[in-house]
Parts: sequence; C-alpha cells; structure tokens
Amino acid sequence: MTEFDETSEADDDASGVDLDETSGADLDEASGTHFDDASDAATDRGVADAIDAAPAAIENGQTVVYPTETVYGLGADATDSAAVERVFEVKGRDRSKPLSLGVPTVDAALRHARPSDRALRFMRAFLPGPVTVVVDADPSLPEALTAGRDRVGIRIPDHEVALALFERVAPTPVTATSANVSGSPSVTDVATLDAAVRDAVAVVVDAGPTPGTESTVVDPERNVVHRRGAMADAIAAWLEDERGAEPTVEGS
Repeated sequence: MTEFDETSEADDDASGVDLDETSGADLDEASGTHFDDASDAATDRGVADAIDAAPAAIENGQTVVYPTETVYGLGADATDSAAVERVFEVKGRDRSKPLSLGVPTVDAALRHARPSDRALRFMRAFLPGPVTVVVDADPSLPEALTAGRDRVGIRIPDHEVALALFERVAPTPVTATSANVSGSPSVTDVATLDAAVRDAVAVVVDAGPTPGTESTVVDPERNVVHRRGAMADAIAAWLEDERGAEPTVEGS
C-alpha cells in the first residue's frame, strides 16, 4: 500500500496513520476509561476524566489510547522525537514507516504542514472526516515521525472525543496511528486492546466500540489515492473534477 497507511492498519504493508472515531460519543458518558498509574494499576474512569488526564500524559512524553471514527488510535506528542520513538516501541513498528499526525482543525494543521492550494481546498472540503491527507511536512517535524521524508499524513477525526483531546493539547499535534501491535488487527473496542499496549500507555480513553472502517489515504496535489476507504468515491470524484483526470488508485 503506502507509507501513509492509517487507522485500521495491519502494519505489515503500511506505515502511517491510525485515527478514527465512533461518531459522536458524549464527553459526560462514562464508558470505561482506564488510567495506568506508576504502580501499573488501572482505575476505571469516565470519558471526561480521561480527557482531563490524557493531555498531561502527552505533555509528559507518554502515550495514550483514544477513539476515532474508524479505530482506536495511539497518541503521543508528534513534535517530540522521544515520544514518537515510544509509539514505535509500543507498537513494535518498523521505523521506516512514518506516522501521521492528528490536529483539531485545518488551521491547526497549517502549523505543521505546508499543503498546496489544491490540498488545502481538499482539506477544507473533507475534514474533519475519515481521511488521511498527505501533504508537504513542515521541516520542524521530527524525522522519527516522517521517517526522514518530506511528506506527512494529516488526520482530523470526525469524532467528538478525539477532537476534544486534540483541542486540549493544541497547538501540540498528536500521533495518529492505530493502537494495535504491528501485524495485529486494529482495535475497535478497548476490550481487545493488547495487554502489552495497555500496560505501556498512561491513559486509555474508552468511548465504546468504533466502526472499524479504514480511512481513505489521499495525496490531493499528486492526484493519488494511496488507499481506498471511507468516502473513497466522493474523494475520487472531487479529485477528478479538480484535476480533469481520474486519480491514480494504488493497489487497484
């Protein structure tokens, strides 16, 4: 597939972004969040409590698990090389596969990416949504995140809990990769979260099951769909209308 493969990621052939939601969980709804303290004891908390705890964990270089409209994601400070390395360690992920980053708004993405005019129009048309948009990366992003490439995947999940978390940590972007061990199925319910991942993260924000549909990974400027997923037909139609030519669809 592509190095920017995302959310429902089996990680053998993709390298990138895993963030999705379950469409509109209520922040006041206590649906089983787990907080791991220094003694490795997990305390059940509500979603709102977890949203309170997760930003501090991210600011301290730790990792957290959070829901999106596709699958559960594994988040850390995407600008902190050590925190990004921690994500690779938790997942057992190949360092040659870059990670995407998650932000709450398109304007927030502009702090960390340099999309072309066309890519920016695409982002404003389709985000928030189950789409990973590949654009030029700002040089300030750590090489650990981009695997030394000049491109980065951007995720803005259409999920209330994920966006609330991103708003709380802004302007810091959060890694957007699935919360599975590489090679294992993506996590759509925290009940199936690998024990090694659960033990390694500081906070698990449990907002209930997620749909599990993959996001579409797209490079609007290059007119390439790296992976078909949610909204793929609408995305292809937009690209064809914009470019006057059908997009290249990898793997088809």
